[in-house]
Amino acid sequence: MLSLVWLKSFTTLVNHRSFHAAAQHLGIAQPTLSQHIQKLEGQLDTLLIRRSKAGCEPTRAALALMPIALSMLRLEQRARDAVGGTRLRVGASSNIGIYLLQPHVRSFRNAPTAPEVDLVIDNNPAIADQLTQGELDIAIMEWWRPTSGFLARDWRQEPMVLITPPDHPCAHMKEIDRDTLSGMTLLGGEPGTGTGRILANFFGDSGPFPSVSMQLGSTEAVKQAVKAGLGVSLVLAACVSEEVQAGTLKAIPVSDSGLAKSLMVINPEALTSHPSVSAFIRHLCH
Repeated sequence: MLSLVWLKSFTTLVNHRSFHAAAQHLGIAQPTLSQHIQKLEGQLDTLLIRRSKAGCEPTRAALALMPIALSMLRLEQRARDAVGGTRLRVGASSNIGIYLLQPHVRSFRNAPTAPEVDLVIDNNPAIADQLTQGELDIAIMEWWRPTSGFLARDWRQEPMVLITPPDHPCAHMKEIDRDTLSGMTLLGGEPGTGTGRILANFFGDSGPFPSVSMQLGSTEAVKQAVKAGLGVSLVLAACVSEEVQAGTLKAIPVSDSGLAKSLMVINPEALTSHPSVSAFIRHLCH
């Protein structure tokens, strides 16, 4: 079994690129740090650090080990936090974490007995991976594939709207119908959020479907592209409330019902009765 002490010395050395600086940061003697690295290299039977008079450089093997080592160290800290009940690690997909969740985290933390909350915001697949790997206590996501050992519940329904620049021919519309929407070309946003699945359900198996002209990677990128006149897109209504209020974007609701996302709260079943986890979920879903 890999020593977490050795892994902490290894990751610190890779970050500092200096035995002297890393040893100072860890509060240990430099020969002790060298021993940790040598023992780790011996256990893995590979060179991790190239030493020279100018300093040290990680090898390709070290760079491959680095994310795994960091994940193991985070998991170790998670175990300590879970046992102590002093810290809660909450993950959220980008749209939820940026536009919806943070006021709820703030109000939860205002309670006198609330634990510290670490909020992790990433794309939906990355948050799902961190949850299943044990790095998160709770995740709030736009899409989740049911997985044994995890409990998922609905948090809220968030409608999707068509966003356009203020001078777009559709900007005056109060709502847009399914047929008109199906013939449009849309800018694509963040992959892995389940939007494609929702559109397939909304338009039916036979379509027709809107086409996608670009895959821009995030809602922020989509909003900027729409403002620049590069096209139109479908996004969660909550993601553009500020732009609509400022008049920089128009948000047009869809007249036909069903084009909305069910945002979900997911946690490991083993943590369902954990005081901090259950308290946060009650606060979020009350």
